[in-house]
Amino acid sequence: MAQISIGNYRVDIFTDSVSNYSENDNVHKYDFVYIHEDDYECSTIIGIKIYENDAYENDVILKSALIGASGGATGVYKNSFVYELNKIIICCSDTVFCLSTPDLSLLWMTQADMACCFEIFKYKNDYIVHGELQVTRLGSGGNIIWQQSGADIFTRLNSEKDDFLLTENYILATDWDNRKYKFDFDGNIIS
Repeated sequence: MAQISIGNYRVDIFTDSVSNYSENDNVHKYDFVYIHEDDYECSTIIGIKIYENDAYENDVILKSALIGASGGATGVYKNSFVYELNKIIICCSDTVFCLSTPDLSLLWMTQADMACCFEIFKYKNDYIVHGELQVTRLGSGGNIIWQQSGADIFTRLNSEKDDFLLTENYILATDWDNRKYKFDFDGNIIS
């Protein structure tokens, strides 16, 4: 679970398991349900709850949303979401969701990898997604600006901190066989 502060709000982001997306017999109740529809079951389901501090410093829940997608299973980690003053952008399986804060309206959702979206990073007004099969640059409206693949998946068995890095000049991605790829921010391979 992750807890973040956005202005006067606290946001809780956590993996959830629900028996039915639209039923009220689940442990957590949600105001909104946003599921990336395809022919498969959701492999990852994430709950988001927004709280506002009242005058007595008690947390008052404002809104809640459930997001889900298929593809490979992911979780909630330090770099699996990006937040800004008026929105939160979250990796969930093969899809990236963008929700407004504090009302949690769905602004957009984009399938950014064919398998898993591991991490997301802010780059200028856009986002760079570290996917299992692809590195993707998304525009601020969720449009895919470019995608690049490697010879193998962009993860390793014994992962290290430098498996995926954004530097000032390039993106460095390492695949399963320890091959390193440098992409510029326009999606060109530079080495």
